[in-house]
Amino acid sequence: MDSLPIDTIICLVCWPLWLLPFCASSASRLLPDKPLCASTTIISDDGTFALGFFSPSISGTKHYYLGIWYENIPKDNVVWVANRAMPITDPSSATLALTNGPNLALSDTTGQLLWMTNISTTGNSSPEAIGGEATLDNNGNFILRSSQGIILWQSFDYPTDTLLPGMNLRITHKTHALQRLISWRNPQDPSPGNFSYGADPDEFLQRFIWDGLRIYRRSPVWNKYLVFGSYIESIKSTIYFTLRHIDDEVYISFGLPTVSSTVLVKMDYSGKIKILMQNSNMSKWTDLQSEPNQECNKYGYCGPFGYCDNTQPIVTCKCLDGFEPNNKQDWVAGRFSQGCRRMETLRCGQEVGFLNLSTMKVPDKFLYVKNRSFDGCIAECTNNCSCMAYAYANMGTKVINGDETRCLLWMGDLIDTEKLSGQGENLYIRVNRLRDKKWSVHVLKITLPVVSSLLIIICVCLLWICNCGGKRRNKKIWKNLMSGTSSTVAELHDGNLKYPFISFREIELATNNFSHSNMLGHGGFGNVYRGILGDDEEIAVKRLSKGSGQGVLEFRNEVILIAKLQHKNLVRLLGFCIHGDEKLLVYEYLANKSLDAFIFNATRKSMLGWPIRFEIIKGVARGLLYLHQDSRLKIIHRDLKASNILLNAEMSPKISDFGMARIFGGNQQQGNTNRVVGTYGYMSPEYALEGAFSVKSDVYSFGVLLLEVVSGSKISSMHLKANFPNIIAYAWSLWMDGSTNDFVDSSIVGSCSLSETLRCIHIGLLCVQNSPNARPLMSSIVSFLDNGDISLPHPKQPIYYAEKNYETDGAGQDTVSYANNMSITVLEGR
Repeated sequence: MDSLPIDTIICLVCWPLWLLPFCASSASRLLPDKPLCASTTIISDDGTFALGFFSPSISGTKHYYLGIWYENIPKDNVVWVANRAMPITDPSSATLALTNGPNLALSDTTGQLLWMTNISTTGNSSPEAIGGEATLDNNGNFILRSSQGIILWQSFDYPTDTLLPGMNLRITHKTHALQRLISWRNPQDPSPGNFSYGADPDEFLQRFIWDGLRIYRRSPVWNKYLVFGSYIESIKSTIYFTLRHIDDEVYISFGLPTVSSTVLVKMDYSGKIKILMQNSNMSKWTDLQSEPNQECNKYGYCGPFGYCDNTQPIVTCKCLDGFEPNNKQDWVAGRFSQGCRRMETLRCGQEVGFLNLSTMKVPDKFLYVKNRSFDGCIAECTNNCSCMAYAYANMGTKVINGDETRCLLWMGDLIDTEKLSGQGENLYIRVNRLRDKKWSVHVLKITLPVVSSLLIIICVCLLWICNCGGKRRNKKIWKNLMSGTSSTVAELHDGNLKYPFISFREIELATNNFSHSNMLGHGGFGNVYRGILGDDEEIAVKRLSKGSGQGVLEFRNEVILIAKLQHKNLVRLLGFCIHGDEKLLVYEYLANKSLDAFIFNATRKSMLGWPIRFEIIKGVARGLLYLHQDSRLKIIHRDLKASNILLNAEMSPKISDFGMARIFGGNQQQGNTNRVVGTYGYMSPEYALEGAFSVKSDVYSFGVLLLEVVSGSKISSMHLKANFPNIIAYAWSLWMDGSTNDFVDSSIVGSCSLSETLRCIHIGLLCVQNSPNARPLMSSIVSFLDNGDISLPHPKQPIYYAEKNYETDGAGQDTVSYANNMSITVLEGR
């Protein structure tokens, strides 16, 4: 462009800014005779949006841009940028003006054109018919209109990285180009980044996130033209997405039935498409939905015929029914790209059938067959031996493309499939039909009653025989088990209590003769094995080391205690076995093993998001409250730590390992021992130094565990990355400096509730105070966790904040010397 309009030139030469009476004021309009300069902004009539010059840079060389932002939101508020690829280095030299074209032109005093709207008009159009004004509407749309009110250009037609409510994103290209949301390069640079979001260029039924030219994430396929999301409690509303047919093009938009909250869709620079919300009483955006939110959700992550199961607490890849991993070793190691293969060769013809998988995100690479009924869709797949699967939906209207049906067929590998929670659709996978099904049913009707009757008779006989012999055997075994002088045993003896005995042979078979491949782990008193007992019941077997003098006491203690305790946050004992010098405890099997396997593992800790961690903390607290107060016996665990917190398939915590536990009778509040055993770092000062233990000893251990869960670091690991002896010292230092946010595990800090994490750190510091009397009871801790409105007292400096010197004596044992000259020399670790 060789020349600029006269009104632009006038604004550029008349400088400085405060001497420019013709620059636009804070009104909602831009007029031909009032260009927009750096000192002024345009504000929408309701004060929601502003248009002007801004700089996102917080350090280094500052660049400036023309943009639109939320006027009353202080941070991350920009929703549209004009000159993304042409930043302004000197804001005092830039102006936005209406030309006679008419166009909007952004330029500087050197004459360089930084950005412009390219509106073409006929040569004989009169200035009166063309010249108009640009206004910033209350919905954030900057609109250029002619003097007759005709819309010539609008910012909503040129989205950058943000989709606002009511804004349309074009996803077909019959007469116009496709539109995409394109991310910023980083939080301080709005130039076009690597990630973009839009529709499939060949089929508008699905949307993609691209990382450059590579597909990064694929949305579910549209199965209705109007899609409602789940109800969101925080905004008391439901977000909906819809397809619209405008001027022979299809657009996607979203909105809210109510407009009480600020909500938008953003293509984030991190590669995630986010739905963000902000209420008037909040200081930052809340992430309502973010995709992809797991590695498993990335495009094709599980390989051909694999799918990502989002219904489990730990999201992972699985094979579709009837398929198995192509490479089992890779699958176990967490490498899923090779996918799965069919276990049975697929036949063709009349023997074909279809397996229905519900709540699925159907695969990519489908063939869209139009104008088919449900039966017609089935026939299309049945009659084509190459068809691997089909899916059908009624879209509800013919307005979009003249067809309200949606029949999808897959002719090859099924790629990028997921199982969703509470949504999705049915996917029908081709399988081989069972032969002679009617004859099989007929035979079963005859033989099943006969076989059942015989089995009942045999079982009754076996039960009578086993009961007679079992009573004598169990009586002898229990007598041997109870032998000793322990007063605890005498207190606990209860003739009505059942102590299930499981034979050594049964356990051998269940654990494949205690094979190494079945080993789950090992502890101070022996190994733990996984097994299958009886009717496919999964068990965990704790096998005490032979000849362990310590093991007898712990074994007896654990059998007696766990058999009497019933709580959802305590591990369940299924039985025990004594065979020669073999002593075994049989527990329920917990699929996710122990808590330490997650929070202290750099690659797995991100699987435990903050909501799961917070529920684990509360579950452990409720389990301890039961032990201390709500059970028939007051029990002190004495060895609470991350490795003794087991997690089931739903990630619910269960306290385990009661070998060290002690029982208090009557009004007893404290016990003493000369044999200090436990795990260094989790032991309270009074127990470690004096052998005194109480419910407050467990409270101390719980405080250490809580700090570990929040920080993702072991009690003694802080010295590896900071100049602190342990995480208690580190947490206290940050607490005193007012920078507790730095304590939160970096793998969750971006998605956690800081109010909850900071409250947990506060509670943890209360639990690890030096004086047992200063520590709260578990009943108070449960209330603190369940009710965020309860005010917390100020914690006192923990004793372990004092400097410690680690030494090794001649026997190779760790010695810990404290500032008060007290020391521990022999600790029995577990």
